[in-house]
Amino acid sequence: MPFVWTLVGSVAALYVAFGLLVYLRQAAYVYYPVRRVDLTPEDVNIAYDEVRFRSEDGETLAGWFVPAFGGDPGGHDGRGAETVLFCHGNGGNLSDRLDTIVVFHHWRMNVFIFDYRGYGNSTGKPTEQGTYLDARAAWNYLTEARGIPPDRIALYGRSLGAAVASHLAVDVHPPALIMESTFTSAPDMAAVMFPWLPGRLVCRFRYDNLERIGQVRCPVLIAHGGGDRMIPYAQGRRLYEAANRPKTFVELKGDHNSGGLGVEPAYQREAKAFLMRHLEDD
Repeated sequence: MPFVWTLVGSVAALYVAFGLLVYLRQAAYVYYPVRRVDLTPEDVNIAYDEVRFRSEDGETLAGWFVPAFGGDPGGHDGRGAETVLFCHGNGGNLSDRLDTIVVFHHWRMNVFIFDYRGYGNSTGKPTEQGTYLDARAAWNYLTEARGIPPDRIALYGRSLGAAVASHLAVDVHPPALIMESTFTSAPDMAAVMFPWLPGRLVCRFRYDNLERIGQVRCPVLIAHGGGDRMIPYAQGRRLYEAANRPKTFVELKGDHNSGGLGVEPAYQREAKAFLMRHLEDD
């Protein structure tokens, strides 16, 4: 019996130690920033403007403004075209999203993609509140520095970026929102990633799409793949069910990292029709 109790105590101590490690290192499971920017739109023969802008709390953020009609982006303010504000996911940086930028560009839409603090050439360190401030700063850049009317700016967010975009959508009321391959909330994902721990209880991040989606008043398109092995398909469906009308659901073919707007023609057709319908309605 003493041996049994010693074994139980050792296992319990290891469990607590592992749980504490996960709790303390949560940011490492949420953010995977890469500083080096390897590619730019010029590598796919698209003109763009490399910009810097400031967040409300003083970080310097890096972004690309890709004008719809090419030419010299510095001399094209983009006011004559619909615009997509692109909130990317939690890994890499903006240079990993060229395939999606190309899609929007081919649709004759301006694209503004930016790096959150701590990613690419943006200063600082990523935090949940920081990502929200960064997205709001990107919106302000478009509406103020570029002079683009708010009713011509759609929001597109992928994975973690969809949680950032939905948070912004509640505040700025865009004409349309696309949420791709995203989750209901960070605590729900913690429960998926660490099923042997009380993930929902110890998660310090919220990123609560499920709460936000009910507050979003614009048309919403939610896309999720049945083969997504990272974020359960059921979470995408749950978000769709909680969203206000008008709403659209698109089932993706690829998994989390191999599918999406950049590579799926059927989804591209649905997304383009959705954006053109609701941006033109406004």
